[in-house]
Amino acid sequence: MRRVRASGFRWALAALILAGPAAAAEQPADTGDQPSLSQECRVPGAQLYTMAKLSAVRSALSENRPLKILAIGGSAAPGASASYPAKLEAALEQALPKTDVTIDHRGLPGEIASGASERLRTMVAEAEPDLVVWQVGTHDAIARVDADAFASALSEAVAWIRSHGIDVVLVDPIYTASMAADVDYNRIVEAVRTVAGQQQVPLVRRYEALRYLSSRSDKGEGHMLGRQFRLNDLGLRCMAEHVALTIATSLMRTEAEPAPKIAPALTEPQRAPG
Repeated sequence: MRRVRASGFRWALAALILAGPAAAAEQPADTGDQPSLSQECRVPGAQLYTMAKLSAVRSALSENRPLKILAIGGSAAPGASASYPAKLEAALEQALPKTDVTIDHRGLPGEIASGASERLRTMVAEAEPDLVVWQVGTHDAIARVDADAFASALSEAVAWIRSHGIDVVLVDPIYTASMAADVDYNRIVEAVRTVAGQQQVPLVRRYEALRYLSSRSDKGEGHMLGRQFRLNDLGLRCMAEHVALTIATSLMRTEAEPAPKIAPALTEPQRAPG
């Protein structure tokens, strides 16, 4: 596994995670530009993510075993996209000290949510992940998939993953100025957010993050995007950092799951008085 050099934030984050949810709850939801991100990728927390519990990830960390991640969505084409798993692994190993991380990347160019859903059972059985990181919605929006049908397929797939004790982090569509006023595109963006809230999974608000970063650059989104709605090398590095920060911050809010209560067995059938 790759190792990265420790940073001050890395050890501070470790202390917060070990301190548990009580300490994490004292942290403000939005502290401006996130100090854990590289300068080019800094986005206020309120525009970057929403948090939810990651019980399977916490279990892997508490058991000191490798964290296994299945990354789907996006593109597996040669070039910048091929470097995404390595960037995500490096960002996670920096955010989660002393943790080995393995990334199984199974994105297909142009794949929509319903197509990925059909492959999920095979992918999950083969990868046996603790966490699925799913970039979703961009290709559906471009293909003009009905937003309600998209939301239904995504919600059903996320529920199926979680029913098998696997955590999910969703990453919503890419922002471009050309699509900012497109009603159908924005309905897909909103559908991802709605599903994340309903299914109680963390969401990387990539659309808002890229819009924020574009507004701070003279080149607009051009410094983050390549052709055909694909992130370039810098865009992929920022997304990897955003995903890692979302996971780490959600872990701060993840309480240990209470042991199930077992009702005492009845020795005799209860009879109604009569």
